[in-house]
Amino acid sequence: MSSLVFTIFIVIFLLGSMLKILREYERAVIFRLGRLIDTKGPGLIILIPFIDRMVRVSLRTVAMDVPPQDVITKDNVSIKVNAVLYFRVVEPGKAIVDVEDYLFATSQLAQTTLRSILGQVELDGLLSERETINDELQKIIDDHTDPWGIKVSLVEIKHIDLPQEMQRAMAKQAEAERERRAKVIHAQGEFEASEKLSDAAKIIGQNPAAIQLRFLQTLTEVAAENNSTTIFPVPIELFKRFFDSK
Repeated sequence: MSSLVFTIFIVIFLLGSMLKILREYERAVIFRLGRLIDTKGPGLIILIPFIDRMVRVSLRTVAMDVPPQDVITKDNVSIKVNAVLYFRVVEPGKAIVDVEDYLFATSQLAQTTLRSILGQVELDGLLSERETINDELQKIIDDHTDPWGIKVSLVEIKHIDLPQEMQRAMAKQAEAERERRAKVIHAQGEFEASEKLSDAAKIIGQNPAAIQLRFLQTLTEVAAENNSTTIFPVPIELFKRFFDSK
């Protein structure tokens, strides 16, 4: 009886070591006596007990956070920058054989590349050209991880931590820029108003009756203010017609 139980236990153990089930997003890198023989999956795979060894590899996209890095920009501004990296394994055999720990290696490469690339950019360019910098980071990291069987799909700079004195300086710069725009807009409005007044003066000068109509319109506007006493200058041109008739 004990031998039967032992036999059943051995059979169950052998079946458990022989039969493996992989999910749709998993692949098995098979080593036979230490040598890479194949990549299998998904579904049911059969291994030779005590001879084959399997390493599971996920093919799903990994979102890796790049911790904040101390960066000195091209214009000598010290900042902290963090980012997020999206990548996935496309060749499981290379990811296991060609690099010891592909997650750790990719993280270290992303950190060093982030410091290197941002150190070549001025602060204004870093703030205004994020898309271009993200594309450059993605291309460089993808080229370096390609021999490891890894595809980097996206790199995004998440946050830029500026020193307090730099934030105050940028706030003053933004305020000065807004004041400059306000003065330019005000001057442009004055210029356009003067042009319109000049055109109106030319039209009134060509038709003397127009100045009389304008005078009467002004009287109407002043009378609407409910003033008790109104002093208004009367142009001599209004009486010029009577003088000419005599």
